[in-house]
Amino acid sequence: MASASLLKSSPVVEKSEWIKGQKTLRLPSATSFRCNSNSSSHSPLTVLASSYADELVKTAKIIASPGRGILAMDESTATCGKRFASVGLENTEANRRAYRTLLVSAPGLGNYVSGAILFEETLYQSSTDGKKLVDVLIQQNIVPGIKVDTGLVPLVGSNDESWCQGLDGLASRAAAYYQQGARFSKWRSVLSIPNGPSALAVKEAAWGHARYAAISQDNGLVPLLEPEILRDGVHGIDRTFEVAQKLWAEVFFYLAENNVMFEGILLKPSMVTPGAECKERATPEKVAEYTLKFLSRRIPPSVPGILFLSGGQSEVEATFNLNAMNQAPNPWHVSFSYGKALQNTCLKTWGGRPENVKAAQDALLLRAKANSLAQLGKYTGEGELEKSKQGMFVKGYTY
Repeated sequence: MASASLLKSSPVVEKSEWIKGQKTLRLPSATSFRCNSNSSSHSPLTVLASSYADELVKTAKIIASPGRGILAMDESTATCGKRFASVGLENTEANRRAYRTLLVSAPGLGNYVSGAILFEETLYQSSTDGKKLVDVLIQQNIVPGIKVDTGLVPLVGSNDESWCQGLDGLASRAAAYYQQGARFSKWRSVLSIPNGPSALAVKEAAWGHARYAAISQDNGLVPLLEPEILRDGVHGIDRTFEVAQKLWAEVFFYLAENNVMFEGILLKPSMVTPGAECKERATPEKVAEYTLKFLSRRIPPSVPGILFLSGGQSEVEATFNLNAMNQAPNPWHVSFSYGKALQNTCLKTWGGRPENVKAAQDALLLRAKANSLAQLGKYTGEGELEKSKQGMFVKGYTY
């Protein structure tokens, strides 16, 4: 088979130390350092250091390990329904369980994937043969993660924009997720360029991510920040670049305001591309140039990993763009956190039929291997199938 060339070899990954004793729940605490000023007109400065600090740094480094990235499989029940409908499959708990089992049990997946983002149902779910899905991931040397936001709602006072909810009760939920085995979390908001984005929407996204990140770290979860810039629109790549700079300047301002430890976070940004309806397309080299330029201007080198979302790009397009960004050294681990760009062909191949599980897992491993090579800057596109080159952007798509 032509595609077999992508599966011949895999990077060697040592067993992660985080697995040892991961069942133990540690109660979060903090150490205070008080710095008294000589001037009575200044208030004392108190810096809080979470007892999870060392663990957060270690977890972030494990996820940002060479040749590996994140499998985003945190589709909500409603989104699963949309994906399943595309292959004529009913959206039942049994079918969701079967598909998630297929994904996490693909042999050797941990050679290419270091973390998996789960929906809450999945975090507590067992596989079709009765094993906890979290345990299956751990056996694959994959760090379990959890989506913690509760979705988008209209942002009153904006230009038909949205904000992300879920901060209420997050601390107690995060503690429970840690006890269940999760070690990182994800929060997603969106910005629309055709709608501005307004200063209000940018500020709301940045502040929400900062509060979420602080709460996650305080409960032992590495935050994966995803303020997505939607690709909807006819704008060119320069406009996307401008918005990305503005957005991430705000994000890091509020992260600092909330005493978030940069060494213990991960980012899931959008690549800098033209709008999906822009007539002037961008080569992988141009996408890499603009994206790396924005990163160098806005992202501190202390951040261990930047794992991009695919944003409706085709499977092959997302891989080529990632590969172009890894043609030269940079201060971060630049990798992938793909959902549809890893799962699209896999889901279509499976179609809910047990006899197709092996072929579907092979399709998943093919894509994971391709992106592993792209993270190392060694992807060539050899052996790719035409169906992997089909775009997946949907205008006005809601999750």
